[in-house]
Amino acid sequence: MRIAIRGGRLIIPDQGIDAVQDLYIAAGKVVGIGTSPDGFIPDRVIDAHGLIVCPGLVDLRARLREPGQEHKATIASETRAAAAGGITTLCCPPDTDPVIDTPAVAELIKRRAAQVRKARVMPLGALTRGLKGVQLSEMKSLKEAGCVGLSNALRAVENAMVMRRAMEYAATLDMTVFLHAQDAWLGKNGCVHEGELSTRLGLTGIPASAETMAVARDLQLIEQTGVRAHFCQLSTAQAVQMISRAQYDGLDITVDVTAHHLHLTHIDVGDFNSQCHVLPPLRTERDRQALIGGLQRGIITAICSDHQPHDLDAKLAPFAETEPGISALETLLPLALRLVEQNLLSLQETLASLTCNPAEILGLAAGTLTPGGVADLCIFDPNRYWSMREHDLLSAGKNSPFLGWDLRGRVTHTLLGGDLVFELEPEET
Repeated sequence: MRIAIRGGRLIIPDQGIDAVQDLYIAAGKVVGIGTSPDGFIPDRVIDAHGLIVCPGLVDLRARLREPGQEHKATIASETRAAAAGGITTLCCPPDTDPVIDTPAVAELIKRRAAQVRKARVMPLGALTRGLKGVQLSEMKSLKEAGCVGLSNALRAVENAMVMRRAMEYAATLDMTVFLHAQDAWLGKNGCVHEGELSTRLGLTGIPASAETMAVARDLQLIEQTGVRAHFCQLSTAQAVQMISRAQYDGLDITVDVTAHHLHLTHIDVGDFNSQCHVLPPLRTERDRQALIGGLQRGIITAICSDHQPHDLDAKLAPFAETEPGISALETLLPLALRLVEQNLLSLQETLASLTCNPAEILGLAAGTLTPGGVADLCIFDPNRYWSMREHDLLSAGKNSPFLGWDLRGRVTHTLLGGDLVFELEPEET
């Protein structure tokens, strides 16, 4: 289908483009920016006056629950939710069941996503077999199967020698290692930030040192092995400071933060609000401000959803026994836009953290729009307010602490390879 998108404010962060320009798409590619190609007759015209047109969002971390936990969600349901959130590419961690430690599982996930065709799904391969932290995975085979990086997900590799060998192996393959920094012992059985609130509620806390000690160890190993590394979902002020120093010293490391850590603190747990049970836990206001400062200074370059859909029962037990995680695909963009509304980041900086920056971390030719390039794009109304209600979520998981919030910024259209995979219902527009 030939599509003309007219009158929109086109923002392409990596190219520094921010202007009202038309965009022309044919055969799944961008064929013109600003000027219509000769003889171009559109099959569909999208009126984008008052809307923002940008590259499709790239989400660094989203659990789709398939294979293994289809009672919570499926690739079909969650990529549909991703399209509704303007996300065209998302990264799937390896803690599926079975674990993504063989090419067969990686290929299964990619094949299912290709069948549904709502978003591109890029799997991360397991750093160790079964994520057990004992034996290294067959990294070369995982890379050949399409894995864009390696991770041990939320399971710490306790043995420093195993982690060293894993980093060395990954470095020889030029693969990025995705690290979730939490000491296996200091964070054991914890469910909230360790502090006055955890003491008052009688819950086992996870101290900030659980993160900083893991960061310190991994930084030493990164320096020794020369591996390219990415720290996932930092949550503490001291960790940001440590990463800043390491980047200044020349280590090849990048960092992301989850959208909910930018807007919530441990106080939001209140009286056992299980929707705020996440890992790493929500931290203090000082930590939240440090994470925002890390974005402003370019230490943290990407914002991700850390999407974890759950069935209803998963959040109904006593707090410590509930499952951690938030259904977050459809709130990623509006929560990021709140930073613009609060004058903490520019719109271009915010969109860069959702498009070209995460694409660069993954080593993908995504998060941008160029003539001849793939037409993955998002169109949204930056001024549209909407109330987040459970029945409005397309994700199979309805678990979110943002239910009932009035959010600003609503996706109206999402295109994947030139195909319209999401369009807001006319009666809602």
